[in-house]
Amino acid sequence: MTAQMMTGNLAAAWGARLADVDYVPAFPITPQTEIVETLSKWCGTGELNARFVTLDSEHSMMTAAGAAAATGARVFTATSSQGLLHALEVLYTVAGWRAPLVLVNVSRALASPITLEPDHNDVLAARDSGFVQVHAETCQEVVDSILMAYRIAEDPLVCLPVVVNLDGFVLSFTREPVWLPEAQAVRAFLPPFRPTHLGFKASTPQALGTAVLGGSTYSYFRHQIHLASVNALQVHEQAAAEFERCFGRRYDVVEGYRIEDAEDILVMSNAFASKGKAAVDAAREQGRRVGLLRLRMIRPWPADAVRRALRGRRAVAVLDQNLSPGQGGILYQEIAACLYHDVARPRALCSFIGGLGGKNISEAEFHAVFEQTAEAGIQGQGGGPVLLYTEAEYREMEQLQFLAHDLKTGR
Repeated sequence: MTAQMMTGNLAAAWGARLADVDYVPAFPITPQTEIVETLSKWCGTGELNARFVTLDSEHSMMTAAGAAAATGARVFTATSSQGLLHALEVLYTVAGWRAPLVLVNVSRALASPITLEPDHNDVLAARDSGFVQVHAETCQEVVDSILMAYRIAEDPLVCLPVVVNLDGFVLSFTREPVWLPEAQAVRAFLPPFRPTHLGFKASTPQALGTAVLGGSTYSYFRHQIHLASVNALQVHEQAAAEFERCFGRRYDVVEGYRIEDAEDILVMSNAFASKGKAAVDAAREQGRRVGLLRLRMIRPWPADAVRRALRGRRAVAVLDQNLSPGQGGILYQEIAACLYHDVARPRALCSFIGGLGGKNISEAEFHAVFEQTAEAGIQGQGGGPVLLYTEAEYREMEQLQFLAHDLKTGR
């Protein structure tokens, strides 16, 4: 096993290479393009024995990915932001085909307005598609999650596609030390794909068609996708144990950070959770008993693990890096529903929105989150959503508005 500095995008490419994928349909989009550029180079030099094809859009890319996976090929592809939304129609189709593949999404905020920096509205828009969703915090976790994702996707109990999500710019272009496992060790953990669900391979092709079905039959198949997704929790547990045995690193569906004796817990996901952990350490130095719960798997929803981590706490704050207009934070709603029937649920559940479009979450903002959460726990009443936005940022926004007004009026 060797360590080297690499970006999150390069780590994703290495995950595909170590998985020994057969087919890479691709379409470039910022900030994901480095992944497919790297895979294209490796396919050209023979370092990766795979077929690389550039398609005309993300819609075509996902159609090709699903079709290839249905023939028994091990398929990898990647996209971001508007690209994921352009492929959204096909995500539902591919999940319905029960075609196991891995899609990396490099999260980027959605238009309009437009930015190249991250939040999670893109990947969370796909949460009901039938794709399993795994969310990574570090470059190391990107590589490891891709290898685990193939184990989950290709398991006969699941047989569904998997999204591995990483934050654009914050992680995609950040270099961190990554330990790459030896290819032979990966083969022991992830043997070649042997599809059983369709009963044929690319070498013995057959013609398939999708029939228009009535509601009764449709309901049956749609519910089968749900049951298979739930099975992914069990399969993830098995894959995590085997991964730890092979490589010495453990990944659960949620990660608790300093939560053992915590009164109040902050819930986050993805790379900004690293900022949250640093804020927890700073708050601990000030005497606050706080911790952080990071969500790694968002579909299927790890309800039991979330309840075990949060029950009996004084208060919980959910910091969503997304915004559902007219409702608030998406993960806050999921946490609230998860805890509703738990008699030992926290006294208060608070909602915060931060990091939209990659906006920094400052130490002062984390401090305010902990203060407001503690007060809510004492009062026994949560609230929100509260947008994390500093006074300096508000003044800057006012200046931009005044400038726009002056340009419009000609003053």
